[in-house]
Amino acid sequence: MKFHPSIVQTHFQSPLGPMVLAATTQGLAGLWFEGQRHLPAQLLAASTAPGVWPTDPSHPVLKQAMQQLTAYFAGQRTRFDLPLDLSGGTAFQQSVWQALLAIPPDATVSYGQISRCIGKPAAARAVGAAVGRNPVSIIVPCHRVMGADGSLTGYAGGLNRKTALLALEGVLQKEML
Repeated sequence: MKFHPSIVQTHFQSPLGPMVLAATTQGLAGLWFEGQRHLPAQLLAASTAPGVWPTDPSHPVLKQAMQQLTAYFAGQRTRFDLPLDLSGGTAFQQSVWQALLAIPPDATVSYGQISRCIGKPAAARAVGAAVGRNPVSIIVPCHRVMGADGSLTGYAGGLNRKTALLALEGVLQKEML
């Protein structure tokens, strides 16, 4: 992924572990659990080259994202209202991420359903790769994508977190009924 040079970051302590948020002048460009798969090279290099992305907890989009995440984890919010900057992905990835944004908070879909939604019915594996590289975890709800048989499948932040997010949203309880 390519990130805009204006990107800044901050840290957020979620109930599921520390997170890094990143924003540009256009909107929220990243939200990752620390240590998750597919972290940007700029974050991985931070320990050897601090300041790759400057820290700016006063950035308006980062402040707004932290407020909305706090409400989400408290069970007071199910949808997010934030400007997003997903321009770092390919056109295909962006189409997948836009399809993820359409998944309601009380539902799950399969990779195949996403591939059909974007007009690429034979691209379920490529959809899976794009879902796994979603740069804005939780807000672009990749945790709502399940295997074709409804099973919990990969999540860059770990299956334990995916399970916790779906339980927070009440999805797992509804599917068990």
